[in-house]
Amino acid sequence: NDSEEDMFGDYDSFYGNDSLIAQVDDIEHKYLQDKNVDVKAAGEVVLGSLHSAVHQKEQDNFSASENVVDLKRDKEGACQKLDSDPAGGNQELTESILDDLPSSQLLYFEKLNELSSASRTSPVSKGRDERVNSSSDKVRDPLSFYTGAEHRNRPTDSSSHSKPVLFKAESLKDHLKSAMTGNARAQTLQVSKTKQLKEAVLSEEIFVARKAIESPSADIGPFYGLPSKVKDLFRQLRGIETLYEWQHDCLMLESLQQRKNLIYSLPTSGGKTLVAEIIILQELLCRQKDVLMILPYIAIVQEKVRGLSSFGIELGFLVEEYAGSKGRFPPIKRRVKKSLYIATIEKGHALVNSLIETERIDDLGLVVVDELHMLGEGSRGAILEITLAKILYTSKKTQIIGMSATLNNVGDLQNFLQAEYYTNNFRPVELKEYIKIRDTIYAVDSKSENGFAFSRLLNFKYSSNLERADPDHIIALVTEVIPKYSCLIFCPTKKSCENVASLVCKYLKKEFRAHREKEKQDLIKNLKSIGNGTVCPVLKQTIPFGIAYHHSGLTNDERKSIEENYSSGVLCLLACTATLAAGVNLPARRVILRSPYVGNDFLKKNQYKQMIGRAGRAGIDSAGESILIVQEKDKHLAQDLVHSPLENCYSNLLLELTKGMQSLLLSLVGLKIAVTYEEVHSFMCCTLLGVQQQQLSKEKSLSEVIKDGLENLIEKGLLKGTISEKDHNSKSALTITPLGKATYKGSIDLAYCNLLYRELRKGLEGLVLESNLHLLYLSTPYDMTFTCSPDWMIYFRQFNQLSAAERKVADIVGVPESFITKKASGQAIRKNVDSSVVNRLYLTFVLYSLLKETNIWSVSEKFNMSRGYVQNLLSSAASFASCLLHFCEELEEFWVYKALLTELTKQLTYCVKAELIPLMEVAGVLEARAKQLYNAGYKTLAHLANANPETLVRMIEHLSRRQAKQIVSSAKMLLSEKAEALQEEVEELLKVPTDIP
Repeated sequence: NDSEEDMFGDYDSFYGNDSLIAQVDDIEHKYLQDKNVDVKAAGEVVLGSLHSAVHQKEQDNFSASENVVDLKRDKEGACQKLDSDPAGGNQELTESILDDLPSSQLLYFEKLNELSSASRTSPVSKGRDERVNSSSDKVRDPLSFYTGAEHRNRPTDSSSHSKPVLFKAESLKDHLKSAMTGNARAQTLQVSKTKQLKEAVLSEEIFVARKAIESPSADIGPFYGLPSKVKDLFRQLRGIETLYEWQHDCLMLESLQQRKNLIYSLPTSGGKTLVAEIIILQELLCRQKDVLMILPYIAIVQEKVRGLSSFGIELGFLVEEYAGSKGRFPPIKRRVKKSLYIATIEKGHALVNSLIETERIDDLGLVVVDELHMLGEGSRGAILEITLAKILYTSKKTQIIGMSATLNNVGDLQNFLQAEYYTNNFRPVELKEYIKIRDTIYAVDSKSENGFAFSRLLNFKYSSNLERADPDHIIALVTEVIPKYSCLIFCPTKKSCENVASLVCKYLKKEFRAHREKEKQDLIKNLKSIGNGTVCPVLKQTIPFGIAYHHSGLTNDERKSIEENYSSGVLCLLACTATLAAGVNLPARRVILRSPYVGNDFLKKNQYKQMIGRAGRAGIDSAGESILIVQEKDKHLAQDLVHSPLENCYSNLLLELTKGMQSLLLSLVGLKIAVTYEEVHSFMCCTLLGVQQQQLSKEKSLSEVIKDGLENLIEKGLLKGTISEKDHNSKSALTITPLGKATYKGSIDLAYCNLLYRELRKGLEGLVLESNLHLLYLSTPYDMTFTCSPDWMIYFRQFNQLSAAERKVADIVGVPESFITKKASGQAIRKNVDSSVVNRLYLTFVLYSLLKETNIWSVSEKFNMSRGYVQNLLSSAASFASCLLHFCEELEEFWVYKALLTELTKQLTYCVKAELIPLMEVAGVLEARAKQLYNAGYKTLAHLANANPETLVRMIEHLSRRQAKQIVSSAKMLLSEKAEALQEEVEELLKVPTDIP
């Protein structure tokens, strides 16, 4: 019977001959025969013993929240205690011991007490009454609803907990067995006295800290106004003992104490994030407000969710992921716990919109933006600017903190954010910059005449063959540091990364293979399992030498595996593209820039700074060094690059018209932030564009830009109203149309909203539901069609595999069979066919194959695309399907799409077999890890939340202790969120309407 089966082989069931109950039975008989001890005393002995074992376990656990009871150890502890000191438990039975018991056992011993001594007041009932009274007005921890005693024992008697407890002349074994079975099913929170005391101390410290932060005095409590437990957690989870001096100074800034907005800037690796995290914890714990943290990429969001979930579990706040297709709009309003929303730029914007719409923006006490310089980068910069401008305009209580390593025109950003500025040149490890021309290395030196000072000649014997193969002397530069130290080579293109990795390992000595050989073989095995039996031939060749490439052509699973092995020193050299510099934190002793280009564009100063900022690992290296390889012809450009100031950060609202200016105007009216021309103008003056209008808007004034934008939206049918040409200060209010509302709530690019509406309308007339091909076409992102160039033979082959109904889909969307046939055979095409529709259907075929096969490798091979591109298409489609769902929710005529898109979004988000989806909901658990966990018996979220990190490390290959702890914490956090959400729903349902008599 599955319900009786124990989750883990190591854990005894309490029904077996060898079990705890059997031991209790033996002990009871022994005592009743040898010493004539009554049932009550025997119960007390067992109780005392059980308590001592449980108490010992509590002390040993990683944290109070991770009390996964190991029955085996408890059993041994209980038995040893009974053997060595039969009377001990009897004497030590006190109220504190009873406090450790679950309610079902308490009820049983209360009955025993009543029967044995009616005249005496039972300490059990007394303790229990006190506890019930003291906790009756508290909200129960919803986590207990899910994680009760699931793994400790598996009851079979479904009715045992519902029957009244009747005292018969049964043995203690039967009672204890019945009580434990009931307890396994009970949904009662079990809290030990020790844990209650710890929580009381923590609550007291948080109360004191809150008071201290509210008071004007400089002395703000044990750890920057936070409980001392926070300091312990940074030491336990991050290995941080003390803060750098600049971090202390920054946290003690008067502007922070006064809750002013702040921008701070330090070199890469200076420790900016820690300051932000301490400020975030102050907001959550001391000021009891929600916090939004905006990060640039999905991978960084997931890494941060994993890293901060442990803090949330320990300190009682929720960590919610808003990335890709994840996130709830508006977020659930929590009555007790506060939430930390960790979001990408796009999801952060949608979240802020939903809070403004539900008039909850003031619940957001703090917004933290990492990589603030992203304000100047394309459409994502425009969305970030819109988000921050809305917060500034609608909430006077929300504090904004921005941080970056590469800021120049800080004055403009200060004006925009009404912020103070803090900067420091601190770097934990000194950085030495060099450039290499031919075989000479020069130090970057601003004092010397041409900006470079001779440093040394390369000392490496090159044969004529090697000179031809490696004219840039990469092998000489690399072998000076590896394998003892780590090295990164930044390359201009993805192909260049693979070529450099292959080149280096071809000419390395054989001794390099011996360095951590077994672990490198394990990595190849791991990559093979990720690729369902396939490993990239380049990686198979380079990994034995400790070398790999890292770019967007890898799948997420592969990238993660390579990053982990580089961090642990198994890999000592990564050839990577510039995206690594802006993404995950992988520092190196030496950073080599293969060329001063990214693609075909010459390197920008802030890109250069981010790349060289990866040099030098705090706590490991005494210094870091960067070497830029330059050809003689680019020498002057390189001089300008290393000595020029950072680029200025300019608003992108005008450049990105549909995602910038028009999108902003539409949502201002939709959210009723500004509904007249005058109000819109007043808002626009508060944007970064408003601050920089003299520099950016030379042909047209800001007034004309606004007028043109509003007229365009009226023309598109997204807004209603008029703007008088003569009187710009028209007081007539604008209103949003249903299509306009659906567009901004679905975060749909205004360039495509009318086209999308037409396609969905057409779909209503004849949506082909024999398979999900038609729905997939509607969910294929428009903006990826520009990067797609179909292989016509593959297109033709895929088309021929479709059923008659599926071919009808191609006809409906406008790609006739004759067109594909002629293209594949190279014939001339007379009829005009929209190329964006043709490309979009081709991408739909890729997604269709993916959902059928759930194997990125085989699909990328079938369509001759890089597996990273295929995965990127998949995650973009999941995000777009989620936007499409929100779009359809606002338009009643599209009600039929809601259920269909909900399911499709889920399929696209995970693209794995259904049983792995619950595990992949946990931040950072990708497909390969989910398979490992599932095969090891961890099949649900509750299994993971109840797991012991040490057991995980033993059972799962290539899993470090730190990763195991993060997985368990993330699973607990997710369960906690779901439980809170359920509890909120239940409480809403239980609210009695006031008009009912």
